[in-house]
Amino acid sequence: MLRQSHISRRVAAVAVSLVLAGGAAACGPKDGADKAGLGDKPGAAGGAPQKGGTLTVLNSEPQSDFDPARLYTSGGGNVPSLVFRTLTTRNREAGAAGTKVVPDLATDTGRPNADATEWTYTLKDGLKYEDGTPITTADIKYGIERSFAGELSGGAPYLRDWLVGGETYEGPYKDGGKGLDSIVVPDAKTIVFKLRKPEGEFPFVATQTQFAPVPKAKDTGVKYEEHPVSSGPYKVVKNDNDGEHLTLERNEHWDEKTDEERKAYPDKIDVRSGLDSAVINQRLSTSSGADAAAITTDTNLGPAELAQIGSNKELEGRIGTGHFGYVNYLAFNPKVAPFDNPKVRQAVSYAINRTSVVNAAGGSALAEPATTFLPEREAFGFTPYDHFPAGKTGDPAKARELLKEAGFPDGVTVTLTHSTAQNRQTSPEVATAVQQALAAAGITVKLEGLENNAFNEKRWDAKNTPGFFLSRWGADWPSGGPFLAPIFDGRQIVASGSNYNHAQLNDPAVNAEIDEIAKLTDLAAAGKRWGALDKKIGEQALDVPLFHPVYKRLVGKDVKNVVISDWTGVLDISQVSVK
Repeated sequence: MLRQSHISRRVAAVAVSLVLAGGAAACGPKDGADKAGLGDKPGAAGGAPQKGGTLTVLNSEPQSDFDPARLYTSGGGNVPSLVFRTLTTRNREAGAAGTKVVPDLATDTGRPNADATEWTYTLKDGLKYEDGTPITTADIKYGIERSFAGELSGGAPYLRDWLVGGETYEGPYKDGGKGLDSIVVPDAKTIVFKLRKPEGEFPFVATQTQFAPVPKAKDTGVKYEEHPVSSGPYKVVKNDNDGEHLTLERNEHWDEKTDEERKAYPDKIDVRSGLDSAVINQRLSTSSGADAAAITTDTNLGPAELAQIGSNKELEGRIGTGHFGYVNYLAFNPKVAPFDNPKVRQAVSYAINRTSVVNAAGGSALAEPATTFLPEREAFGFTPYDHFPAGKTGDPAKARELLKEAGFPDGVTVTLTHSTAQNRQTSPEVATAVQQALAAAGITVKLEGLENNAFNEKRWDAKNTPGFFLSRWGADWPSGGPFLAPIFDGRQIVASGSNYNHAQLNDPAVNAEIDEIAKLTDLAAAGKRWGALDKKIGEQALDVPLFHPVYKRLVGKDVKNVVISDWTGVLDISQVSVK
């Protein structure tokens, strides 16, 4: 189950534009050269990528909490994955190939027992830290255990929920050296994880930075983030103002023979944060001096900037396009009238004008209309359906018919709760587009705008969840599991705390199917069942999918080898060359 610490981090990041890719799940464009990233097409620097030079990173948000325990970064993140290697990682390839989980420190993606309640990994030969000492499985065990410490909270919650004894473990600073019995290290190269229940997608979780090795002798607690010990191709040589200015240089003890994923072309990476997004895009556009070899890992182009670029072929050639595994939707709380009536929820579904909503979200270049909860990518288990076909602009006549059947022949008045943050997702522009569309169907919408923190608190509060509100959700890895389970598994309803099951659905059949899919280690087979479950749940009209966001980012004119995968949706910093 996802925790509020996670969702606040992730939502804040996506509002800026996408931290994680920086570190979350994502997806590349649909076809053609763009799907493979910019590569060497016109407008990008030509020639084969070479080692050398300095890559500059211009960001809005600082890379704070640069401690593997505290990072919430699927796939190891973007900048963090240059320093922290994990048991598994994302496949650093463009398009759908990038949704695959592959070995990193381990020799394979994990060996499950018969019911996937136990996973075993073996480390590769020749793995070393930046100081030349060998990486051992004891270091991985310790790195995971320290992520349970209260003072290092903020990372992914899965191990607390999945590992035997994880729900009560408080970390190595309080356990008197006992450690977690469910993480077994029989020797320096073998590690075994014992789970409370079957988890066929454990290899995806093993990409989280909590699986990065941490040598116990070098652990400085909350100060570890100032100079974490590198297991990746780069080491931290400067960390000013809690990640505002990071300087990374080569880790001479990293051996590319043990790492098939990270190219590590630049000699140095200079990360500067706290910059205004408009300034970042202007600097990337102009590409003067060091900015010619610059990228951003968290700042998108907006509609105004895209309009300014217009027909500038050189700039168009430097835009990378990607799709994060994310859905923006209208959420219903069926415990609140009139949404306790399925026909009212269906009426809203028919009335919605997705064209106007997409325009409010920045236009078709930045948002794609959605009728399914799962993103339109095979890795997530996408199965096409449209239970309440409204067309591009809505079907107000059908909506009025349903309202009449529901006992509202003269229409109905409802309240839509939204955020006042200007994020073009849960913001006033999108809320107003919904309001106008529903008005044509006889549904009068009163808007309730809340400051973003208050909005998040209210929509995730099971006792005070609004009847009707804008919401959004993103996957922690490219699968239907982290999409559907937190939102629709009735056992994950939190009565007092952060509850993400907005409809408070507790359907035994849905819960049972989630459990059955979780047992599968055949991810393709699991994907088909996630898609079928999405379609089945969709029949209940518990939400109205609106759109999937699209991410567009500039790179400097000397940047080459831009790879955008269906996991992150943005340029993979480990593949970039500036020479």
